[in-house]
Amino acid sequence: MTSHKGLRRYRCFLVGLLLLCCLPSQGYAERILLATPHNRLVLQADPGQQLQLLYYGEDIEGVPSFEEESGGRACLPTFGDIDAVLLPALLVQHADGDLNLELRVQDTEYSVQTDYEEAVITLRDKVQPFTLRLFYRAWHNTDIIETWYEITHTEKHPVRLQRYDSGALPFTGEDPHLVHMHGDWAAEAVPTVERLTRGVKCIRNTDGARNAHLDAPEVMIALDGAPQENYGRVIGAALCWSGNFEIRLSTQSALSASGLLTSAYRLFAGIDPQASEYVLAPRQTFTTPHLALSFSPEGMGGISRAFHRWARTDGMLHNGMATRDILLNSWEGIYFDITEERILAMMDDIAAFGGELFVMDDGWFGGKYQRNSDNAALGDWGVDTRKLPRGLKALTDAARERHIKFGIWLEPEATNTTSELYEKHPEWVLQVRGRDIKLGRGGTQLVLDMTNPKVQDFVFNLIDTLLTNNPEIAYIKWDANASIQNYGSLYLPKDKQSNLYVDYHLGLLKTLERIRAKHPEVVIQNCASGGGRANYGLMPYFDEFWVSDNNDPLQRVYIQWGTSYFFPSNAMAQHIGGSPYVMTGRTTPVKFRCDVAMSGRLGMELQPAHMTDEERAQCTTAIHDYKELRELIQLGNLYRLLSPYESAAGPEKQQVASLMYVSDAKDHAVLFAYGLSSFMRQAGHRIRLAGLEPERTYTLTEKNIRHGEQPCALHGRSFTGAYLMSVGLDIPLSTEYNHDYPSRIFELK
Repeated sequence: MTSHKGLRRYRCFLVGLLLLCCLPSQGYAERILLATPHNRLVLQADPGQQLQLLYYGEDIEGVPSFEEESGGRACLPTFGDIDAVLLPALLVQHADGDLNLELRVQDTEYSVQTDYEEAVITLRDKVQPFTLRLFYRAWHNTDIIETWYEITHTEKHPVRLQRYDSGALPFTGEDPHLVHMHGDWAAEAVPTVERLTRGVKCIRNTDGARNAHLDAPEVMIALDGAPQENYGRVIGAALCWSGNFEIRLSTQSALSASGLLTSAYRLFAGIDPQASEYVLAPRQTFTTPHLALSFSPEGMGGISRAFHRWARTDGMLHNGMATRDILLNSWEGIYFDITEERILAMMDDIAAFGGELFVMDDGWFGGKYQRNSDNAALGDWGVDTRKLPRGLKALTDAARERHIKFGIWLEPEATNTTSELYEKHPEWVLQVRGRDIKLGRGGTQLVLDMTNPKVQDFVFNLIDTLLTNNPEIAYIKWDANASIQNYGSLYLPKDKQSNLYVDYHLGLLKTLERIRAKHPEVVIQNCASGGGRANYGLMPYFDEFWVSDNNDPLQRVYIQWGTSYFFPSNAMAQHIGGSPYVMTGRTTPVKFRCDVAMSGRLGMELQPAHMTDEERAQCTTAIHDYKELRELIQLGNLYRLLSPYESAAGPEKQQVASLMYVSDAKDHAVLFAYGLSSFMRQAGHRIRLAGLEPERTYTLTEKNIRHGEQPCALHGRSFTGAYLMSVGLDIPLSTEYNHDYPSRIFELK
């Protein structure tokens, strides 16, 4: 018997074969089906007509068939076309001043690749020599469909792209709610939930160099009421772009097919058009960022798992199926006070803990100007021999001798006015001719002009030379601590200054492509004052990102919770910090700090020389146990069980957060539970697990047991998956610990 999945693939093949046989398309109706394992998207691509979206959603029995499906809405509404009453996704000014755009289907292509199937629809304006190639790519391994387009024209003079959203998805729902991430530096990724009401909701970022500190370029839409974690129809969308973006949600009145007044919804996502009118020369091609879409009937968790799998298996995370090393980063341990003696001592410490990598952070470089604070020497990437008299080779040799790897910090896109680089090349920084330069971090920091090929070469040569001369460097922490404050480029011509925000990131991507082509094996962390660049525009070139500069474990529970909505755990760098924590002054148990950090890519960010014996013993246990669970935590399927935002808080009911990872085979899982409030005689929470096989029996083993204590009563007990998911467990978070912030980790087999 043909499976449902196999039948869908067969139908896709037939549709593709039909399209291939009929190209070029002339004079007949065409419908295009694109299918992922559980989603499908149907397009109406009639030659000479506007391209229509007929259906996007779950691939289940009972949705309209190919033969029955009717009605649709424009895939890409353009200013001046039939849907002019709606918001446009694309608005251009032609060379002759014409602002109208009426795109009609010219031809279609369909192909099936090893990992995906793809449809390309060529659209051409009815009057102007303006062409758009619209792409839809459906991945075979996960429920993600990407869309983007290429613009070309042969008009006599440049065309000005005034708005160029990557996609515009119409959708329906009974009571749609929007979920988006809002935050700030050291307080990233706070989920914000709001009901969609009539009008336009706009989410945008205008930092210039980073785009995820305040509002992130990813959203979820719960279609039938307030979003739920593990059930309910949800759409997820992520704009794969590292610069300024704008996401709009439009809710308008409309008449249904039966004549009833209803609401029409549409999602728009693309590069922010403010100060970004893109000047496109004749025969030049402009490609929009990809917009990734997913649909799930399994609530927000279903969307998260789809995006995590896509990141790991389909190239949206560099070396996505690799597990990451356990590291010690020097920053919060010694800050700028780097000496060879201190670095070697910290290497000894991480090796003794059982760690695998040491990363030397800011402060190691400088020549004429020394790097003792953030106000000097950026761009002068020679080793400061006053601090490290034997250079980097002595450190990489020392790491090898200790059987660990060595990593290093860089901020390649920036410089200080107090630097030899700036003295030699003042024209390389972003600036406005004739205006005073605005200075950033430390009162001297400036952003280099990545639109300039000479600057791109400088950044590439910096990385290439560093890695070529020091082949044992295994890890780079790539930081970006400055926004674009000077809107101007001495490289771009005066009639293309509005290309700056876009061309900066295109130049950055071009540089990263060169680096990755030559050095694919080096692990590179994407850091931007913490999570300022957590986006899928850059992640294909990075192995992980720094979730936040804030290592306070209580706040990290919240930050990591929101970040996990779209990003997989092996990309989320999570470190054990010191206590009391430098930013918040909060004192927390070392076990709690370890357990919070263990739910992602585990690392340490402190000075081991200041640790107590208890802290050393607990961290050693945590690292040992993490190694046994690492593949499951970093590559498993995430189920968020109890949200820190929703569980009760107060004297009567304990506030709890809980999550778990489950293997694909569902025979192995790990459960994390964190108590976030502590009062005497406070009731706990029964935690219902998810993602298990109901018929199987699972045995619990407590991990990272608190130093000096015995495992809790659940240790060694066995339960069926049905019991764990329906009845759940009373996790002892307040009865046996006589302190704040209790936590437990259990392995299930």
